[in-house]
Amino acid sequence: MDPIPLVHASLGKQELAAVEEVFASEWTAGQGPRGKALEKELAERYGVADAVTLSNCAAALHLALLALGVGPGDEVIVADYTFPAPAHAARYVGAVPVFADARPDTGTVDPQAVADLIGPRTVGVIAVDTVGLPADYAELEAITGRHGLFLIEDAACAVGATYRGRPAGALAPIGALSFHGRKGITSGEGGALLAADPAIGADVRLRSSFGIGSIFDKSQTIGLPIPEFTEIGYNYKLSDIAAAILQVQLGRIGELLDRRNAVAARYAELLGGEELLTLPHVPADRTHAWQSYLVALDPTVDRAAVAAELRAQGIGCGHGTWASHTQPVYEAKQTCPVSADLFARQLAIPMHAELTLDQAERVSTALRAALRSHAGTHRPSAAPQTPTASPRENQEGTS
Repeated sequence: MDPIPLVHASLGKQELAAVEEVFASEWTAGQGPRGKALEKELAERYGVADAVTLSNCAAALHLALLALGVGPGDEVIVADYTFPAPAHAARYVGAVPVFADARPDTGTVDPQAVADLIGPRTVGVIAVDTVGLPADYAELEAITGRHGLFLIEDAACAVGATYRGRPAGALAPIGALSFHGRKGITSGEGGALLAADPAIGADVRLRSSFGIGSIFDKSQTIGLPIPEFTEIGYNYKLSDIAAAILQVQLGRIGELLDRRNAVAARYAELLGGEELLTLPHVPADRTHAWQSYLVALDPTVDRAAVAAELRAQGIGCGHGTWASHTQPVYEAKQTCPVSADLFARQLAIPMHAELTLDQAERVSTALRAALRSHAGTHRPSAAPQTPTASPRENQEGTS
C-alpha cells in the first residue's frame, strides 16, 4: 500500500518556471528584483508598512528583538507550547525567555498566564499561532498595552489563517512568517518580517544584510556606490530563487488552504465521537491554517505504540509540538502543566494540500483501530505539579 506522508510540499511546474526565469537573470545570488517584488506583495497583502523577506522565521524573530533593543537583563514572555524558536530568539540577544502556559482547548498561549508572569524586567511578549491557529490577540494587545510591552506574533505556521477577519501575520505590530517546507506556502526554507512601523522594517532590512542594507537597492544608483557597514549585521537574506517560488505560492494560498480545510473537515467527520481522542478546537472568531492536524489521545492510550502501528502501515505521524520549558537547553525552573500535558498526549497525523480524502479515510480507519489496540495499556505518569509559588516567584527562578 502506498505510504501517506505526514507532510508534503505543494510545488510544481509553475514554481519551476519561475525558478528558470531567475536562472536566466543576473540575480541568482542574494536578493534581487524578485525579492523586492515579493516584499511589496507581502506588504500589500497584509496591509503593513513594510515587509522584509528573510532566510527563515527564526531570523525574523531574532532581528525583531534586536530592532526593539532587547538585550541582557531583559525578560521576554514566550508561548511555551510550540517549536522553541521564540525562546531561542530571546537567548540570541542575551534575554531570558519566560514560558507562558497554553490554553487546554486550543493549545495557544493563555493570556492569563501571560498577565501573571509580568514583572519588573519584562519587556515584551512573543505569542505563537500554534500549528496554524491564531492566539487571543485582543486580550494580548490589552495586556501588553496596559503594561507598555511590545507584542510580536510568531505566525510561522499560520499563513492563510485569520483572527476576527484579519490575516495571521498582521495581528500584532510585528509579525514573523515561515516558508519552511511544511508550511502553507513554501520555498523549502524562508521567512519574512511584517512591520506596522517602517522604522522597524528599515532596521531589520539593514541587519539582515551584514549591516550594509540591500545590495539590489544600491545597484540602482548611477555611479559607484560603496556600501558602508553601519551595524554588525547577519546574512539573513532570502535569495531571488526562493522569492520567485514564493511569488507563485502566494498566488496559490487560497487554493492550497481550501484543500487543507477539506482534509480537516473530513477528519472531523470520520473521527468525531471517538472517545479515545479529542479533535482540534477552533474558536468561532478565527480560522485555522492547518499546518498540522493534532489530536489529543486519552491518557490511557500508549501513544508510542499507536505511532509505531501507524508507521508500520506507511502512515506518517509525529508527536505534535514541544513544551518548550521542558527542553534541557533552557534549564527552566518553571512548570507549564497544560503545555506539558499536551506535549505528552498530542499526535500529529498527515495534513497537507496533496492529501486526498480517500487517504484521510485510510488514516482515520487505521488510527481508530490503533487506539482500540493500545487503549488501557499505558499508565500515564504523574501530571506535572502546579507550583506552590506564585507565577512571578516561579519566574524568578529562571534568571
